[in-house]
Amino acid sequence: METLFFPEPFLFESGDVLPGVEISYHIRGALSPNRDNVIWVCHALTANSDVQTWWPGMVGEEAVFDTSRFAVICANVVGSCYGTTGPLSTNPETGQPWYGKFPRVSIRDMVKAHQRLADALGIRNIKMLVGGSLGGQQALEWAIEEPERFEHLVLLATNARHSSWGVAFNEAQRMALRTDPSFGEPLPFAGKAGLEAARAIAMMSYRSYGAFQRSQPDETTEANMFERKAITYMQHQGRKLANRFNAYSYETLLNAMDSHDVGRGGGSVEQALGRIKASTLVLSIDSDGLFPPEEQQFLALFIPDARYLSIKSLYGHDGFLIETRAIARGITQFLLNKHLTLA
Repeated sequence: METLFFPEPFLFESGDVLPGVEISYHIRGALSPNRDNVIWVCHALTANSDVQTWWPGMVGEEAVFDTSRFAVICANVVGSCYGTTGPLSTNPETGQPWYGKFPRVSIRDMVKAHQRLADALGIRNIKMLVGGSLGGQQALEWAIEEPERFEHLVLLATNARHSSWGVAFNEAQRMALRTDPSFGEPLPFAGKAGLEAARAIAMMSYRSYGAFQRSQPDETTEANMFERKAITYMQHQGRKLANRFNAYSYETLLNAMDSHDVGRGGGSVEQALGRIKASTLVLSIDSDGLFPPEEQQFLALFIPDARYLSIKSLYGHDGFLIETRAIARGITQFLLNKHLTLA
């Protein structure tokens, strides 16, 4: 992981200002002399900047994002807890971490940080911009704001405006955070129990009915009728996230997702999507209940000359992280059909 500090004031959409911002990122592969061989990946909610750790099979030598030919870049988002400035960073006015007093972050604020990093690295043009879920929201905003910067755009399981359904799931998770008495205290592990409960709620939106039925099967008997596999699975998922993430960052990123609306302040959503100039592939997961396929179909309808592809999967929203073979085939076929190339 590499880190750059930008001492210039960072103005958030909310009007809050940081005196500077630190951005952590990974580069897999080598930048070409002209720095024109970049595939930029925007990560989702609780991921980090090391794409190979959370998207195995997509990045590496001879993978669809071939690191022997391309530089695959991913930057940790503002507000996270994986190196970029966020709630665990030091507030220069107090000398203590921000915790729950960190500025409210929007998707556009995340994109502003990406722009600063790309400029600092001398990257004017990006061969392909890729993002799924929250990462797709960032990719959309960036492709609209700087349409000339990108040659190709790949959007997975995302939307143009965060839905009321998605906001409701996020609020349920924030309510779970607030039930933890420690949430709000100036401690790095405050809200840990609430974060476990929030993650359990999230899992219900990430996976499908069929996925739970297949992955957590059991038969009840008089001896085990109150001990079901799905119970321990949800507890495990909650603990796993709480042990690697931070409750204040989690709340910050949920709020950012709620802010997502590409049409805000600039006309309609349709008009905003119409400004995209990159050759675009939009992918759906057919069993996605959180970002249902109709949202991606909307994107493909209003992004000029976009292609739409549905991926069949049992895994619900998480299919965009799991169905890597089908996604890689889809991207490759998309480029071939349009007589495009990543070369």
